[in-house]
Amino acid sequence: MKILVTGAAGFIGFHLSRRLISEGYDVVGLDNINDYYSTDLKFARLAQLGLIKESITDETVVESTTNQNFRFIKTDLENADAINELFAEEGFDVVVNLAAQAGVRHSLKNPHQYIDSNVTGFLNILEAARHSSLQHLIYASSSSVYGANTQMPFSTKHNIDHPMSLYAATKKSNELMAHTYSNLFDIPTTGLRFFTVYGPWGRPDMALFLFTEAIIKGEPIDIFNYGKMERDFTYIDDIVESIHRLIPEPPTPNEDWSGDNPDPSTSFAPYRIFNIGNSNPVKLMDFVDEIEQQLGFRAEKNLLPMQPGDVAKTWADVEDLFEYINFHPQIGYKKGIEKFINWYKDYYLIPQSKERASVDAVNTASING
Repeated sequence: MKILVTGAAGFIGFHLSRRLISEGYDVVGLDNINDYYSTDLKFARLAQLGLIKESITDETVVESTTNQNFRFIKTDLENADAINELFAEEGFDVVVNLAAQAGVRHSLKNPHQYIDSNVTGFLNILEAARHSSLQHLIYASSSSVYGANTQMPFSTKHNIDHPMSLYAATKKSNELMAHTYSNLFDIPTTGLRFFTVYGPWGRPDMALFLFTEAIIKGEPIDIFNYGKMERDFTYIDDIVESIHRLIPEPPTPNEDWSGDNPDPSTSFAPYRIFNIGNSNPVKLMDFVDEIEQQLGFRAEKNLLPMQPGDVAKTWADVEDLFEYINFHPQIGYKKGIEKFINWYKDYYLIPQSKERASVDAVNTASING
């Protein structure tokens, strides 16, 4: 089976690509490696997959040096010609579309980036899928689509007509667009509403990364809504396991679907929506406390009002996902934080320590000489 993973240099895309490669799938990764956050981190992820930074050039498929079943192309989803050419040449069986312009707060300042990447880019994926023999299109949605909803836990049966940010609106647009193409062109599509994904190699704009970095540096951390927040933190391995199980399970039409009482999560077309979350919301202050305990430092906290576009609580109902793939998330937030901090220290602090030790040794030798 040949699989395209878009956003392969991103957090989830990198972890998924690594898992699929290990399972023997023929994987092509795609990413534009934009500078929304550090490109050094993105290239470091790709290096884990056997990609040499200097070998990566625009719109050229590059072979992995360590995995014969992985190749990579640097391009934008907005480049329709490049996407169509890639689909025509590769003949993908499955596409997992994880590429997107992420970040709720960033969307307040850069709205056009979200329309270009998340809407136009996704349309190009759908159009390319329309003209191929794709067996399954899986795409990233977001828990942010629940917007102003306060009924907990969030269920895929709930209405999502009140998004709180443009980012959320683009993700809802993706779900609507996918349904249209499932209906018109019989493309099996599965949308995944991710709930606050975290773990090693995570995004630097996410809370766990920001808090850990600031606490280690002795800098204050910003805590919004005066700490009265809860998040359904979901560890990256649980996300990847769920996607891995969904890949060979494309949706089929729901024969019991009725327009008189429509189920938003299924359809008369081959279309499905799932939440992927830990289904166990954690108070933000408990999350911060666990980071502090594991680092051995207390943080200075700036308690601030709610950010525009944000929500106070998320909580995923994942029972339909469990019934579909027989899997519940396994990793609790304490273990997940431990795994992230171990990675952070190994990636950011140990190399610095080695470099400082090397410099000290040179300086000592100079003095003794």
